[in-house]
Amino acid sequence: MANTPITVAYGDGIGPEIMSATLHIIKEAGARIDIEEIEIGEKVYLAGNPAGIAPEAWDSLRRTKVFLKAPITTPQGGGYKSLNVAVRKTLGLYANVRPCVSYHPFVQTKHPVMDVVIVRENEEDTYAGIEYRQTDQVEQCLKLISRPGSEKIVRYAFEYAKKFNRKKVTCFIKDNIMKQTDGLFHRIFDEIAREYPSIEADHWIVDIGSAKLADTPENFDVVVMPNLYGDVLSDVAAQIAGSVGLAGSSNIGEQVAMFEAIHGSAPRRAGQNLANPSGLFLGAILMLVHINQPDVATRAHNAWLKTIEDGIHTYDMYKEGISKEKVGTKEFAEAVVARLGQKPETLKAVEYAENVDDAGEPKPIYSMPERQKKELVGVDVFLDWWKGSFYGVAEELGQQVEKLNGDGLKLQSIANRGVKVYPGGMPDTFTVDHWRCRFVAESGEGNVVDKKQLISLLQRFNDAGLDVIKTENLYNFDGQRGYSV
Repeated sequence: MANTPITVAYGDGIGPEIMSATLHIIKEAGARIDIEEIEIGEKVYLAGNPAGIAPEAWDSLRRTKVFLKAPITTPQGGGYKSLNVAVRKTLGLYANVRPCVSYHPFVQTKHPVMDVVIVRENEEDTYAGIEYRQTDQVEQCLKLISRPGSEKIVRYAFEYAKKFNRKKVTCFIKDNIMKQTDGLFHRIFDEIAREYPSIEADHWIVDIGSAKLADTPENFDVVVMPNLYGDVLSDVAAQIAGSVGLAGSSNIGEQVAMFEAIHGSAPRRAGQNLANPSGLFLGAILMLVHINQPDVATRAHNAWLKTIEDGIHTYDMYKEGISKEKVGTKEFAEAVVARLGQKPETLKAVEYAENVDDAGEPKPIYSMPERQKKELVGVDVFLDWWKGSFYGVAEELGQQVEKLNGDGLKLQSIANRGVKVYPGGMPDTFTVDHWRCRFVAESGEGNVVDKKQLISLLQRFNDAGLDVIKTENLYNFDGQRGYSV
């Protein structure tokens, strides 16, 4: 059987040590891989590449389509971009998958039966990184949730549950507040859930869902969520399972996949033969399953479990009365190698199956919905306007802006940080220098206007000496409002 080419980056800090340990174990377990090494991280940053990865490294990733990455250090200061974000977005790694498993009683946890998989959308949400300073007092970050992006991650979660015999998929959202963005994610979850009647589906508002996940994780199985919630809660889930240091992660795209530990480069521990390689090792196990070497993944993973069970622990795991021997990075790897072919007795042994494609046409990752009838029905005009007070100025602004009515458009309302302040606002409302002025058709909200009317309106704002900082067009789609109230 031919070897699978993979790209490997040794990273920074403890990265080289834990990568060497990881590769040693999986090679001894029989991994059929050919390694291409690339340089990423701090050296590349400091050499003048703000993304932390050189152009030739991208060539390797596109060629092998499999990336095993050790942690890196991002230099402090401005101008440096997140390498992880760059790789995920550039290569379309839409699904971040983090199994969070308890290894009780050998790793201390309050949740001895926890076995939860967090599936996080990986490309959009606030991580699109679209931000603006708009006034002296207000910064803006755009939250982008797309239909195809949501379809990809939700379908992946259900397919993952199907493949690994998981019984339930739960969605975490905040659509009681963000009715457009999180509302779309929720609707798509419900649509796709109906395609998998054998898998239980439920959903929670993210705040109470997070509380329940932290308190009773045994009630969850696979949890899917947008990017920001997933980033936070995957670390929470890993920590309550035992330790962030024991969690591996996969980043799955349509063409390329990246595998890593979820912890950082820990430069203070570098070069001391102290670091625990387990997080990166478990990322490598996910890689072996991905490249269809389940026999190697099973052999290596069970040996690691037996090592943990035997009390052979690195400093971060070592506990008097539980652990039997404190070892360094290299010694831990050798202990795992010595147990290849063995299975744990207390911990649950693993058994990975070969990937076999289902018969028939594969399900599309995302659909191509028909275009809806899109109608322009108004505009939100945002102003930078300040009168020296946080209270009691909305009425003055409202009277100024109302004078700009005309050409078929009228002022409907003015809001400040999402709160209506004119007409009929409360004098107790705290306001800043960032105002949203909503204009709709004189004939009533929902009636069609044209862009010439918007241009004319903006000219009137300019003539009045009011500082317009942005506009957002208001649209209906097939007669349904496409904007928040």
